[in-house]
Amino acid sequence: MDSYEGSRVLVTGGVGFIGSHLARRLVDLGSNVSLLDSMNPNYGGNLHNISEIVERVSLHVEDMRNRVKLREILPGHTHIFNLAGQTSHADSMRDPRTDLEINTAAQVDFLESCREVAPEARIIFASTRQLYGKPEYLPVDEDHPVRPVDVNGISKWAGESYHRLYADVYGLQTGILRLTNTYGPHMRIKDARQTFLGIWIRKVLEGETFQVFGDGKQLRDFNHVDDVVEILLEMGGAPELDGSVFNLGSSEVVTLADVAHLLEILVPGASHEIVPFPPERATIDIGDYYGNYERVRDRFGWEPRVSLEQGLEGTLDFYRERIAWYL
Repeated sequence: MDSYEGSRVLVTGGVGFIGSHLARRLVDLGSNVSLLDSMNPNYGGNLHNISEIVERVSLHVEDMRNRVKLREILPGHTHIFNLAGQTSHADSMRDPRTDLEINTAAQVDFLESCREVAPEARIIFASTRQLYGKPEYLPVDEDHPVRPVDVNGISKWAGESYHRLYADVYGLQTGILRLTNTYGPHMRIKDARQTFLGIWIRKVLEGETFQVFGDGKQLRDFNHVDDVVEILLEMGGAPELDGSVFNLGSSEVVTLADVAHLLEILVPGASHEIVPFPPERATIDIGDYYGNYERVRDRFGWEPRVSLEQGLEGTLDFYRERIAWYL
């Protein structure tokens, strides 16, 4: 991680869930950190996420779609972690135009701006396993067919493709990380826009029954945000980036019912109910999913270190003390 000391680093979506954790680590590593975030109330930005480092970073409250401002902010940065995006699958179906603008059109403008004013920057793009759609086989590796089941998956796939194209054609140094279910402190819990686990945690801490859609037997893998930050840093510091794509995942594969029961163990009195999928969610559900992360393990030596039980326990402790900040 020595390469980050004294470096100039930009984190888009930097006041959000993953971005704020990454920003804190970068500050600790001695980087000069800039954060770009629209602070749109429908997304993940929350100033409480950066309360401990706000005096040690430069904050730009700007939308990724503002190309003029991008060109003012980008020059001079050695590393860019491109985490900004519209993450709600349901929202993407209700408002596909906005999803397209943020996750695809804005990415083209961003890459064009990088090509013109920050061509030496190393760029890590946060993508999603949602673009695979319903798995044809498990675990899903990077060679699995891409068949998104929602607008968000298509837009993120397009954003990915532009990052690869600009590496191939213009020589930009880009790397792509396909995230699975990331969780931990700072995640959105006021609703299910970012992750279903967030609304489960809110319900548990408020003493309400939380709902598990389907039959609860769907398989999933989870990554704690600390583990995700570590691989982002490893990728950003790699000697060569060439548009390569990497899955994340975990050897700890569990059903949604398993996760629900674990929350009930960690919070005595918590309860859940199994309910049918709402129609709008049933059409975009992907069934079982867990990823093959051998490529990222072989290239970077990355393994998830935080167990689901440890991670959930720490997340619950975090929100017990701060829940009002996130509602």
